[in-house]
Amino acid sequence: MPRVLVIEDDEATAREIVAELSVHGMVADWVANGRDGLAHATQRDYDLVTLDRMLPGMDGIDVVAEMRRANVDTPVLMISALSDVDERVRGLRAGGDDYLTKPFAPDEMAARAEVLLRRRQPQGAQRLRVADLELDLVSHVAYRNGQPLTLLPTEYRLLEFLMRNSGQVVTRTMIFETVWGFHFDPGTNVIDVHIARLRRKIDGGGQTALIHTVRGTGYMLAAASEAATVVS
Repeated sequence: MPRVLVIEDDEATAREIVAELSVHGMVADWVANGRDGLAHATQRDYDLVTLDRMLPGMDGIDVVAEMRRANVDTPVLMISALSDVDERVRGLRAGGDDYLTKPFAPDEMAARAEVLLRRRQPQGAQRLRVADLELDLVSHVAYRNGQPLTLLPTEYRLLEFLMRNSGQVVTRTMIFETVWGFHFDPGTNVIDVHIARLRRKIDGGGQTALIHTVRGTGYMLAAASEAATVVS
C-alpha cells in the first residue's frame, strides 16, 4: 500500500485527508508542523507527501524547497487556502508537483494523489513477485511456479494487498479496511474464510507455504526464510 505523509496543522482537515486516502488504499502518517514534517519527509520512505502551505514552525514553501535540496524526490501535493496564481506558481517552482486550493473536495484530493503516485511508478513495475509467486498487475492474473491461478475479485485484491506488504505482518483490521473498504467487525470470520480459500489456491498441492498466520495479530505473506523469525 502506498505510504503518504500528511503535513497539516489543522486537525479536522488532516483527519479528512487521512480518511479519504485510507478509502483509496493508502496508509497515511500525520504531522502537524513544518519542522517535524521535513524531518519525516527526509528521514523516512514515503510514496507521496501532502503539504499544507502555511504551517507553524516552518512554512510549506520552505519544507518542499529543503526536501528538494536534500535530493528527496517524493511527489508533493501542496494544499493551501492561498489560491491566487502567484502563490500557486511559487509553490510549484519551490518543488511542489501539484497544487490544490482549500476548500477542496476529498475525492479530488485523492484523485490528484493517485495521479502523482502513478507518475512515480517505474514503467516496469507491472508485476509483484514473492518467491515463485507472481501477480500481474495489468492482466490481474496470479502465477505460482509459472502456472496461472484462478482468483475471484476479492481474492485478487486480498492477494495484492498481502504481496504489496510482503514480509510484514498485516492485521485483520488492516485487511478488512483495505480490501473490503469498511471498518473491521470482530464478530465476522470473512477474512479467515477468504484466507483459507486463498491458501488452497496459493499453497495447495504440496507447494511451500507463503501465507502464514501470526497468532493473535494477523497474517504475513513471505518466503519461509523471511517468516521464520516472526511466525510461531
